[in-house]
Amino acid sequence: MSHVEDELTSQPECWTRAAADAAGHGGALPAPGERVAIVGCGTSYFMAQSAAALREGAGQGETDAFAASEFPHGRSYDRVIALTRSGTTTEVLDLLARSKGTTRTTAITADPATPVMTAADDVVVLDYADERSVVQTRFATTALTLLRAHFGLHTDAVVADARTALAEPLPEGLVDCTQFTFLGRGWSVGLANEAGLKMREASLSWTEAYPAMEYRHGPISVTTAGTATWALDEAPEGLAEQVDGTGALWIQGTLDPLAELVRAQRLAVAVAASRGLDPDQPRHLTRSVILTPDPA
Repeated sequence: MSHVEDELTSQPECWTRAAADAAGHGGALPAPGERVAIVGCGTSYFMAQSAAALREGAGQGETDAFAASEFPHGRSYDRVIALTRSGTTTEVLDLLARSKGTTRTTAITADPATPVMTAADDVVVLDYADERSVVQTRFATTALTLLRAHFGLHTDAVVADARTALAEPLPEGLVDCTQFTFLGRGWSVGLANEAGLKMREASLSWTEAYPAMEYRHGPISVTTAGTATWALDEAPEGLAEQVDGTGALWIQGTLDPLAELVRAQRLAVAVAASRGLDPDQPRHLTRSVILTPDPA
């Protein structure tokens, strides 16, 4: 079993622990009414998108998500939350350093022996969700679960759905597809983006991700036999029938969208195996992007 396969199967336990611990981290996490930005890179950026949509949708305050490298420093926030598994990502550390003394910052990380521990004002360590694989699975979803529980939006049903996602077989014919599109709505748009990234990283697949209502505004034109279109959340009326008409495989998610992401993670590993790839070591990628300054 690959590291990523072992790690993704542990997610129900990690989510249960994060939800139970959320109350103890309340001082480091945003209070209702605060204006908040959530930042990250790669997978963490997509989790930031989902967390921001969840918080603002719950009426807890204006919440934005940014790639750390694209943060608008001229904009005022009460708190910046940085998601960083490694605690060493250059763009995240640069952002935290620039925010020091002007904006309260919180880092959610997996590694307590990294520079982020002193770079942020507050730190939440999810070391039990750390990973050996380059490809992120459980840390990302555990960090999102921590925030979801803090927002009062996590239930035991989410964990039950994750167990179902791990136990049930993948839809027949899905692994044989050559192109994959993931659709989301609201907070699950970030999850759709992450599902696409997992497929690219682990299996070198051609993948796309869109807000579900955007799919008919152009992307459906490349949908054909050999395409899989997977709605992680409720699909717009009539879209399934339109996709069926293209000859593509339509997959309608029936579980909590975060559990649907677990199914997509499993798909990425399965497609990698079918192509003889090592999902733990995706080409051209490392655990953390650490940039070396140009010499003066």
